[in-house]
Amino acid sequence: MSVTRETRTPLIVGIAGGTGSGKSTIAQNIITALPVGAASLVDHDSYYRDRPELSLDDRAQINFDHPEALETELLIGHLERLRTGETVEVPQYDFKTHRRLPESRQVLPTPVVIVEGILVFVEERLRRQMDIKIFVDTDPDIRVFRRIRRDLEKRGRTFQAIRDQYYRTVRPMHLQFVEPSKRWADVIVPEGGNNHVALDLIIGKLRNVLANQG
Repeated sequence: MSVTRETRTPLIVGIAGGTGSGKSTIAQNIITALPVGAASLVDHDSYYRDRPELSLDDRAQINFDHPEALETELLIGHLERLRTGETVEVPQYDFKTHRRLPESRQVLPTPVVIVEGILVFVEERLRRQMDIKIFVDTDPDIRVFRRIRRDLEKRGRTFQAIRDQYYRTVRPMHLQFVEPSKRWADVIVPEGGNNHVALDLIIGKLRNVLANQG
C-alpha cells in the first residue's frame, strides 16, 4: 500500500464499499487505534441534499444511492479547507425525516481525516482528494442482513419499506456505481471489520506515516 502523492497534512483516507459492508467499523477501529486526537471522521451520508420543498413521503422516494442525491461538491470544498488547516462545519442528516438538522458538526484538521461512504470513489474530483483509498468488500447476503437490522433498529423503517428500497434503488445502484468503483482502491479488504490482518496492516501504515510527518 502506498500513498498516491506527496503526503500533506492532513492525510485523507477514503473508505468505500457497499451498504452494510463494515466501512464504519473499519473507520472507528482506525480512529481508536491511532493516538487520541490524531484522526477524525467525515461521513459522505452527512451531505445528502436537503429537500424541504418535498413532503416526507416524496423525500422517502428519493434515490439515496445515486451520486446526485449527495452534495459532493460541498464535501470536496470541506476537504480542501481541511488540507489548509481550517476547521469545517459538516452537516448532520436525519434519516427518519430525510432532512438536514439545523445543527452542524465541527471537524478539525486532524493529521488523519477519514472519509467514509458507499460512493466516495465514484466522482474523480472527490477521489483526487484522497491519499489512501480502501474498499471494503463483503458478501451481499451479509450486507443486506446488516442493512435490515440497522434500518429497523436505528432508522425507524418497516421491513416492507426496507425491502422495497433495496430492490428499487440499493441493489441496482450498487451494481452501477459502488461495485465498479473498487477498481480505484489502493487496498481491498474482504469481510470488513472482521479482517484483523488487513486492519493491522492499514493501522501500521498510518502510524508510520504519522511518525514520518512528526
